[in-house]
Amino acid sequence: MSGWNVIVIGGGHAGLEAAWAAAKFARTALLVGNPATIGRMPCNPAVGGPGKSQLVFELQALGGLMGRLADDTAIHTRVLNASKGPAVQSLRVQNERDAYAERAQDVILGHANIDVVRGEAADLEADGQGGWWVITTDGRRLHARSVVVAAGTFLRGVTWYGRHARPEGRQGEPPARFLSEPLARSGHVLKRYKTGTPPRVRADSVRFQDLLEIPADPQSRGFTGRPGPRATQSPTWQTHTTPETHRLIHENLHASPMYAGDIAALGPRYCPSIEDKVVRFAHHDRHLLFVEPDGVQTSEVYLQGFSSSLPPALQDQLVRTLPGFEAAVIQRYAYAVEYDVVDSTELTLNLESRFLPGVFTAGQINGTSGYEEAAAQGLVAGTAAARRAQGLPELQISRETGYLGVLLDDLVFKGSDEPYRMMTSRVEHRLLVRQDNADERLTDLGVRLGLVDEATRRAVQAKYARVAEGISTLQTQRVQGQPGDAWLRRPEFTLEDVEALGLTLPPLTTEEREAVTIRVKYAGYIERAERQLAAEERARELSLEGVDFHEVGALSNEAREKLSRAKPRTVEQAARVPGVRHADISALLVHLRRHGPRPRRL
Repeated sequence: MSGWNVIVIGGGHAGLEAAWAAAKFARTALLVGNPATIGRMPCNPAVGGPGKSQLVFELQALGGLMGRLADDTAIHTRVLNASKGPAVQSLRVQNERDAYAERAQDVILGHANIDVVRGEAADLEADGQGGWWVITTDGRRLHARSVVVAAGTFLRGVTWYGRHARPEGRQGEPPARFLSEPLARSGHVLKRYKTGTPPRVRADSVRFQDLLEIPADPQSRGFTGRPGPRATQSPTWQTHTTPETHRLIHENLHASPMYAGDIAALGPRYCPSIEDKVVRFAHHDRHLLFVEPDGVQTSEVYLQGFSSSLPPALQDQLVRTLPGFEAAVIQRYAYAVEYDVVDSTELTLNLESRFLPGVFTAGQINGTSGYEEAAAQGLVAGTAAARRAQGLPELQISRETGYLGVLLDDLVFKGSDEPYRMMTSRVEHRLLVRQDNADERLTDLGVRLGLVDEATRRAVQAKYARVAEGISTLQTQRVQGQPGDAWLRRPEFTLEDVEALGLTLPPLTTEEREAVTIRVKYAGYIERAERQLAAEERARELSLEGVDFHEVGALSNEAREKLSRAKPRTVEQAARVPGVRHADISALLVHLRRHGPRPRRL
């Protein structure tokens, strides 16, 4: 083909979603170095977890791809934080690693609107008419109206095994050698980030009987409502570090490229290497590690929590200090990878470059960490790029929309000084934006964006009509002198317990029964959260002019310092300041109520 609507550079999780979304509008090209690496899971073979499953459920509601791939290849599903409230409950799906990539390739390579083009991008060149040329290293000039750069960890990527480094985007794959230059040339500030991955160990060398087994939930769950047939076929396991592990690490810190000063890049605070954990948390005599299979009949297991950049020979010694791993054989060694990222504050909320109109970036190139964060950005960038290319109006996702809105808002207005990871604690009104109600919240937006069809919207509307009918039945039927919802609000009661008392509910699916239970049990908390959100919406435009932040006693020291430096004029501007938390905004609102809030000056 001579030209496309959108060219997506990179076939990782961000690139997959960007191509999938863009192809719903018009012909799209996916430029990759090797099509066999499309959809590869280079780190843990799993999707979801706290803060991350919420993103995947939102992706699913917006017509995304990740939830479908995860469910199709699931071998173990479990709801984390099941004993806690619904605001933090999170689904985690363990996947057959190779099958996930194969399924992704089937979907992309078989898509009528996606052309997979093999090559390496070397430059970006404006065509003078609002479009772009992507120039490859072999001299081809590929034209599109818009471009999405989803380069992952490949921009000038370098992997580290101890003090030895080599140019790689990830293990065994060459880096993107040239694409950093056009981004920097346009005015983008490039930063250097670092991440890592644990070793893979031969499964037949592990004594699984010595590990703590963690079975899948008896009733499999999925992001699409249709988990695959093998979703409960494999357990995961747990082991831990020992004093011998810690001793070896302390004695060999000189062999770590990070501690030796070879790596100056910023690494992820919330997913540190094992050597970093041992040094930073010296008061802990053990660290829990999760042993995850790469498949049902895999030859490898993955040591989650044991990321490292120490030399391979030392990794052999370290892994054999773990219970159950005394005779372990490492099949693929852990490594760290350094790579270039753009400053995300130089992007719009749709992830478009402020310096290169029509060029969008998505995934780890924007300074994030994790498959789910990358996929979420891919959907946003791919959709916005396609709409831009077709002259459709720009639509933006606000922070109040949910986890996806928080992710975008944090990246664009607060930026990051380390790989950004989504967590439930980042979301102020998480009780209102749970994983179970993502379809109710976002399906209409998906239709407006052009990603979701009317049949899906009608199905979601019918689902919540049945939920409302179930709640109404609980409120109107009385059992032993009390309405059914009063019984269900008792902490020890389930919906099944209420039915056992004699109440008859209309036919509901498992998901619908869960929705009824959450809405009844947490009705008071949900109503209070809605009132608080409405109050904050009204307070956004309140003026902060004349406020001395050093006099606001409940502010954190970090917020006091950063607000004094930034001098925001309104509460909304204050919420955008990096380091200012939701609790700090609440403290400002209390201060304004006491001292008389002022309307915003125009």
